[in-house]
Amino acid sequence: MSHAFEFGGQSFEVAGEAALYWPAQNALLVSDLHLEKASAYALNGQMLPPYDSIATLEDIAALCTKYRPAKIISLGDNFHDDDGEARLAESAAALLVDLTCDTEWLWITGNHDRAVAGIWGGKTHDEICLSGITFRHEAQRGDPNPEISGHFHPKFRQVLRGRMVARRCFVKSARKIIMPAFGALTGGLDVQDSAIMHACDLADGEMVEALVATKAGYARFALSGAAARAK
Repeated sequence: MSHAFEFGGQSFEVAGEAALYWPAQNALLVSDLHLEKASAYALNGQMLPPYDSIATLEDIAALCTKYRPAKIISLGDNFHDDDGEARLAESAAALLVDLTCDTEWLWITGNHDRAVAGIWGGKTHDEICLSGITFRHEAQRGDPNPEISGHFHPKFRQVLRGRMVARRCFVKSARKIIMPAFGALTGGLDVQDSAIMHACDLADGEMVEALVATKAGYARFALSGAAARAK
């Protein structure tokens, strides 16, 4: 089974469980890292294991070892809040500096981190367009161009052997891809939730599907677009 699929006239590969590799640009795409989520919760008195940032960045580093990308595009909500970039622990910051030195790192701003400045390296953008594809944090209805975004943290749920299993997934239509959340402490929204279906901005008769990473490549599941078209 192949890891590759076509979108916007380009070939992409499912990389790990929640990233895409773009061979033509030698680029790795990730979204919704939510770095320093644990420390943000700790500031409000809710203690979580403080290892989310280093775990997330180590997962990216592992993909970099495999794919050797020249470019990394991170599609918003890179940090859990505007102060998270400055709170990054020394070990995580050192790894991030290594990653941004080895690649052209592009930070797309998200609703959680409008003030991301790239203090550990990389350049920030509200959105970018490469090879006719727009990369932004949240899907924009009415945009006729191919678009890759994040924001919704889609998860595919299915009953297997009597129990509910949830997996991160990509949502793909003819014009839009919504990326899963990459961060170690990120939750998820059911892929058939009306908010995700609405964001897909489907035309009549247009199909939308969930792509779920597997060891052999990815599995495709057709989704109902009725919720999107009913809005």
